[in-house]
Amino acid sequence: MKYPLTQIWHRGLGMVIAAILAIALAACSPATSTLPSRLVVPTPSGPGTFNYPLNQSAYSIFGYIYDSLLRENPYTGELEPGLAESWNVSPDGQKIVITLRDNLKWSDGEEMTVDDIIFTYNEIYLNDKIPSGTADILAVGEKGQYPTVKKLDNRRVEFSVPEPFAPFLRYAGGLPILPAHALASSVRTLDAQGNPLFLTTWGTETDPNKIIGNGPYRLASYAANQRVILQKNPYYWRQDAQGNSQPFIEQIVWQIMESTDTQLLNFRSGSLDTLDVQAEAYPLLKPDEKRGQYTIYSSGPDTGTVFLTFNQNQGKDAKTNQPFVPTAKSRWFNNKAFRQAIYYAINREVMKNNIYLGLGALQHSAIPVQSPYYLSPEAGLKTYQYNPEKAKKLLEEAGFKSENGRLLDADGNPVQFTILIASGMKVRSQMATQITQDLGKLGIKVFTQPLEFNAFVARLRRRDWEAYLGGFTGGFEPHGGYVIWSVNGRLHSFNQGPQPGQEDIVGWKPSDWEQKIDDLYIQASQELDEEKRQELYGQTQQIAAEELPFLYMVNPLSFEAIRDRIENLEYTPLGGAFWNLYQLKIKE
Repeated sequence: MKYPLTQIWHRGLGMVIAAILAIALAACSPATSTLPSRLVVPTPSGPGTFNYPLNQSAYSIFGYIYDSLLRENPYTGELEPGLAESWNVSPDGQKIVITLRDNLKWSDGEEMTVDDIIFTYNEIYLNDKIPSGTADILAVGEKGQYPTVKKLDNRRVEFSVPEPFAPFLRYAGGLPILPAHALASSVRTLDAQGNPLFLTTWGTETDPNKIIGNGPYRLASYAANQRVILQKNPYYWRQDAQGNSQPFIEQIVWQIMESTDTQLLNFRSGSLDTLDVQAEAYPLLKPDEKRGQYTIYSSGPDTGTVFLTFNQNQGKDAKTNQPFVPTAKSRWFNNKAFRQAIYYAINREVMKNNIYLGLGALQHSAIPVQSPYYLSPEAGLKTYQYNPEKAKKLLEEAGFKSENGRLLDADGNPVQFTILIASGMKVRSQMATQITQDLGKLGIKVFTQPLEFNAFVARLRRRDWEAYLGGFTGGFEPHGGYVIWSVNGRLHSFNQGPQPGQEDIVGWKPSDWEQKIDDLYIQASQELDEEKRQELYGQTQQIAAEELPFLYMVNPLSFEAIRDRIENLEYTPLGGAFWNLYQLKIKE
């Protein structure tokens, strides 16, 4: 299943912003019920919040309840009108004037205006008291200056930046707009600690009728760990050529099914309209397409990443003055030779063939192979093929030694650590099992700890973990990943620094190479020459391949099974199956 690109965490964590533009539902996969106008969406985790700027989960309903000003064409990737009817970019690329459509309304019937845009950017996204990852990707230049956003008239808003910013238009037009009439008070009112009440607004305990959006659906009900029900938004702006209001599908049920095996069983029984097809299920489902009345589509290689990462945070919890990572383990994880040895010791070819049935390729970079900014191994990207002897040599040179089948560090500490994984994801569990077996051959003891997805994310935010197996969404525009590569980014998970609204960290520091990647991302965002941008992003990939903050695993082919009873479906590699959800109908 594809998930809305506006979501930060994916399959174990979460990435923005390629995300940002396909908020138009380009990705969520609905599923069915016996009702002619209902779809049911299988999801492995419930929502972590209904507050978009505070969301850190890949699994959310924001793609249904919000539209963006501009959207990506699902065939070409070029920008098209959304809530905005037009836009104009100045010759120097530093000013954008966006004109809203007339008569837009929120899902509660209130008018949507330019004032909502001004509020969303100036008081939420660019508010240093609100910890939103969007601020990371909106920062321009080395000084991290933000765009200015001002009202020109009731329908026109002007975005401007102090210096050239290559992804400017995509970000200015791609983020959700939030309702000032519903949220302004919570943003402007502070609690006893000086934090905006907004930080505790629109959580999952909120009355669903209080959640206001501008997308094709609005929240109707939520039952924790069971389902979210969304109802057609009667105030949605789209109409077909005959003037009929869209969307045509009346209701979506977002069914929470943690186990991928459970999702498969429900799809095969006919109760779901769609399924994110795992590699192991493909041979089972493909021959049964005609009888099961569904079609399996593929968008090619997944644009996201799956990786193992170690906690390199050398800081201490300000409350307890205890290090997040035990001192000995912190030394291992911060040793580049240790990380490289681990990578050489993992047999990713076996992982690809056994877990993904050969339906994929080894992954080497955070930037997807479809992106023009991808640096291939042929062009000079360092790669790590399975080589246990090289792994042993690196460990020996770094002072590790083997005794009685166990690997010990220079101080005699046995090398062992725990990998966190999100429960219910069978492929992740299988990957963790293989990693455990491969590293066991070096004398390393590995434990795995499955956690429910939202608990998994919360644990990562606490920083008291050793390693985790996770993933991020990806996109063609690399700057969407700046929230990961910025040393202050919210998704800089392998060495997470202080974040707004959290306790201070004692002794946290980024390494020189982390800062270098950060600097290169800033330079690339300011560079308008495409060849030079490619060169700069190539340098970031070379540094990451040498230092290994993330050990990338396998890039699988993406498959999605969809019932044939869904009409007007136009599957595209960029947009997936539901980019035009507002046009879809259910056959009677």
